[in-house]
Amino acid sequence: MRDRLEAAQRAVAAHLVRVLAPFGDVPVAQAMRYAVTGGKRIRATLVIEGARLHGVRLERALWPAAAIEAMHAYSLVHDDLPAMDDDALRRGQPTVHMRWDEATAILTGDALQALAFELVTHKQVGCGDLRADLARSLACAAGAQGMVLGQALDIAAETAPQPLDLDQITALQAGKTGALIEWAATCGARMAGADPAPLSDYAAAVGLAFQIQDDVIDVTGNAAAAGKAVGKDAAAGKATFVSLLGLDGATRRAATLVDEAVDALSIYGKDAETLRQLARFVISRQT
Repeated sequence: MRDRLEAAQRAVAAHLVRVLAPFGDVPVAQAMRYAVTGGKRIRATLVIEGARLHGVRLERALWPAAAIEAMHAYSLVHDDLPAMDDDALRRGQPTVHMRWDEATAILTGDALQALAFELVTHKQVGCGDLRADLARSLACAAGAQGMVLGQALDIAAETAPQPLDLDQITALQAGKTGALIEWAATCGARMAGADPAPLSDYAAAVGLAFQIQDDVIDVTGNAAAAGKAVGKDAAAGKATFVSLLGLDGATRRAATLVDEAVDALSIYGKDAETLRQLARFVISRQT
């Protein structure tokens, strides 16, 4: 799994370098390159591995893989802003608004979101109907039915009279974290015209496990290892999976979700081993 994850990281990084080369060297273009540098590329790997499972060539899969990384990077740039999470570090480096300024960060996020749709509708992805389907489904996953909805619910929870309960946090994270993960995991099946349901079930479990592990890292990690601030949720009094389930309970819940994710892949047999290992990696990571 590690080899394939690293191969996906290299391939997507190189692809993003190529597509961003014509953007020149103005501050917003510099910041776009900065924002898409580094990271685990889990979402891109889900696109590439899902495509591989369905016989879709890497040359085609790289476009939506780069698109989901651009969309994810946009969300992080905006999430780090003072009006949102107000973070100074991301991936061990100054956040975009700290490295440049708030206006550049806002424009950088806007530009990365636009880039995601530019990439996913590239002619090499496939026929017009497929590109339209991928663009529409990505818009739904990223917008007020998915990621943005989750972010809005998260902000609203900060001033709510009562902390969120477990069902509410689960619904919130299904949008904030899970929606883009599900799009990434099912992209390859969509590209092949295959049934995306097994990968959708896999992604729903992996996405929730991913967020639970984030909550665990926020309690047990350190800023140097995580590459970002930790302990902010507890300091703000926010309800998390750890605050509601306890550290051991949250860890057990994440492990159960990974088992569910692995079971969802049984239809693919040995061909899905990388995705199985990726699910296990999600709850073993410390960043």
